[in-house]
Amino acid sequence: MCALLFAEVLLEAVFLSVDPYMRLFSKISMNEGDVMIGSQVAKVIQSKNPAFPVGSHVVSNSGWRTHTLSDGTGLTPILPEWPKDMSLSLALGAIGMPGVTAVYGIEDVLGLQKGETLLVNAAAGAVGSVVGQIAKIKGCKVVGSAGSDAKVAYLKELGFDEVFNYKTVGSLEEALRKASPEGYDCFFENVGGPSSFIVLQQMKNFGRIAVCGSISTYNDSEPQTGPYPYSIMIIKELKMEGFLITRWQHKHPETLTRLLAWVKEGKLQCREHVTKGFENMPAAFMGMMRGENIGKAVVAV
Repeated sequence: MCALLFAEVLLEAVFLSVDPYMRLFSKISMNEGDVMIGSQVAKVIQSKNPAFPVGSHVVSNSGWRTHTLSDGTGLTPILPEWPKDMSLSLALGAIGMPGVTAVYGIEDVLGLQKGETLLVNAAAGAVGSVVGQIAKIKGCKVVGSAGSDAKVAYLKELGFDEVFNYKTVGSLEEALRKASPEGYDCFFENVGGPSSFIVLQQMKNFGRIAVCGSISTYNDSEPQTGPYPYSIMIIKELKMEGFLITRWQHKHPETLTRLLAWVKEGKLQCREHVTKGFENMPAAFMGMMRGENIGKAVVAV
């Protein structure tokens, strides 16, 4: 134990998150020796801050650490209505950053409407699986692509209307056309790379694209070149927008409450890929980048 100053709290990690964005930001803004960025669910084990009593749990952007000394800035208490029989790890997944990412991408970027057709890639991942389920809640047709037959089976369980394994389907263009011959109103992009250009050609006129991630490019040592999307975007009058959830941070409490309600009502299903042991953080991260997880990848300390 350590001597705390006024308003300080000592946190002990319980669950840690591994996410694709860590690879991107480690390349562009981190140096050797820095603590890897990331979020965690942590327990308050010492406190001189009445807002965070001993024994309470918070979500903290403390990075890959087992213990963190905090002045309370940026700590998010677990929702008070959180069921006692529900794992706190979900605060890193469907009722956390991936969940709010799905909501803001669908509602604030795409403006998805009832009856529209949505395509989501990396659909069995932490974000994609929530995107598809929320779109179904809103009364939309949902097409998902994933990288294994097990993931395809999972998406069918979640209620996706059409799903396919992009690694075995042969022609992506044919698979997209078969899944939705009339085209796509909206596309939730998690992967990037050349396949995105093929998707754009299947979009309806005035289609909308939310660019959440580009995981296929994060390990590239040189920027990818072409094909370029400008002509097809002009002809179809498409709208493409990248986004970060910090834009809507003021909406987080309300959004997290909605997500929790959907989970409690059984409208939103959650699957996790859990790795045990803080020492296995690197292995869990690399496995997630290889697509080994179905649903949210977390590490239990």
